[in-house]
Amino acid sequence: MTPGSDATDVLVLGGAGVDTIIHVPELPLPYADSYMIDTGIRTRAGQTGDFVALGLAALGLRTHHLDLLGDDPEGDLVRALHREHGIALTALPQPAGTRRAVNLVGPDGRRLSLYDTSRARPGDRFPAELLRRLARASRHVHVTITQPCAEALPVLTAAGVPLSTDLHDWDGENPYHEPFAYAADVVFLSAAALTDPERTMRRIAERGRAEAVVATAGADGAYLLAGGELTRVPVAVPSAPVVDSNGAGDAFAAAFLYGRLGGEPPGICARYGAVAGAHACTVPASRAESIGRDALLQQAEPSR
Repeated sequence: MTPGSDATDVLVLGGAGVDTIIHVPELPLPYADSYMIDTGIRTRAGQTGDFVALGLAALGLRTHHLDLLGDDPEGDLVRALHREHGIALTALPQPAGTRRAVNLVGPDGRRLSLYDTSRARPGDRFPAELLRRLARASRHVHVTITQPCAEALPVLTAAGVPLSTDLHDWDGENPYHEPFAYAADVVFLSAAALTDPERTMRRIAERGRAEAVVATAGADGAYLLAGGELTRVPVAVPSAPVVDSNGAGDAFAAAFLYGRLGGEPPGICARYGAVAGAHACTVPASRAESIGRDALLQQAEPSR
């Protein structure tokens, strides 16, 4: 690709929406008739696809985001977020409305997310020709697991473009996640719901086409499976106090992909991901802020 061309480094598919952030005194939250929230209740644009796109753009990658959005105030927030950060957005009409979620955030930064699944319709699809054109103009496509991205996988596979996906807290059994896991060249997931992360990671690699599988493990770092070898990725020390884990996995994925598209080996890519994920934990959920390229490279340098 030549500088100034219309080509895209990464096409992000799906995962656009709006979160309402509520800081609660503890998780799980004991039943009570009411709670006084003196930190405020804030609504801002940014779900998994938005945060991956923000992370990629902050690292200097040309990013395009494709999803369905409603003609509603929530959709306006998502559009404004992309304009503010200079990220190309193709927003197709979603009569059911823009995706919404409520995130309860505990004092230690852990979160509980409540997703509104009514903001989608069974027949939703991305137009095949549009998807094919955007994919072929991209070096890479990151596919979120939001509906209707599963139906897009055959078109993306036929286009021949490298794919990545994030399975989030997959338990290794839910069949909904399997088409994503087995179609992607790079697979991210959380180890939170896995009794045996290595077994699940190796199954992904054996049954699919993944060249790298990463299972993030919060304060315990991450696992990286590449070239048949499983290694531990040390946790990166945050540069500021941890306030919220929201978006940490998305930041990890964006920084890993930045390294991969730059030709770095998987171990360095994972180090980038760990640094970016740690940075995300220092950013309040009410803000959309990603680590920049200079800070990422500086903080990752000691591992080289």
